[in-house]
Amino acid sequence: MSKISRFTQRVVTLAKNAVGGRGESAAPTGGGGFADYAVVSLHCLRVYLGESYRTALDWLSEMPHILAEIGLEPDELPDHSTLVKAFDRLTMEVWRVLLRLSTQEHETSGHAAIDSTYFDRENASKHYCRRTNYHVQTLKTTALVDTDTQAVLDVHCTT
Repeated sequence: MSKISRFTQRVVTLAKNAVGGRGESAAPTGGGGFADYAVVSLHCLRVYLGESYRTALDWLSEMPHILAEIGLEPDELPDHSTLVKAFDRLTMEVWRVLLRLSTQEHETSGHAAIDSTYFDRENASKHYCRRTNYHVQTLKTTALVDTDTQAVLDVHCTT
């Protein structure tokens, strides 16, 4: 079994646990939407491959055995814009559960480090800020990371 196949199996299991997608079909039938676990799985594979949504879906269309792990056929893959919109609709609760479940995959050392960094949001939010007359200057991100495995245990963001 290949490394990407093992990763996909684990991601699908974690995604189903995070969103509760047991027994749900991955692909839409009769005009319905894609299952949340399929969207999360495809997003995780995109990150794993280190590619854009468009390129990752193109690569996955050539990997029917990987898609079968998710429950999709190559001709059932969503358009990249559909995947982006579905990703945006997922709530923070889903990502927090997925983070919690994924950290359980690591044997933690019991020692953690906190790292905080600021991101300048002015350029990214310029259109939004002008439209709403709201000013966001920075975004503070704090991560709690296990010192041995480098697994992210928790994340907190504030504006």
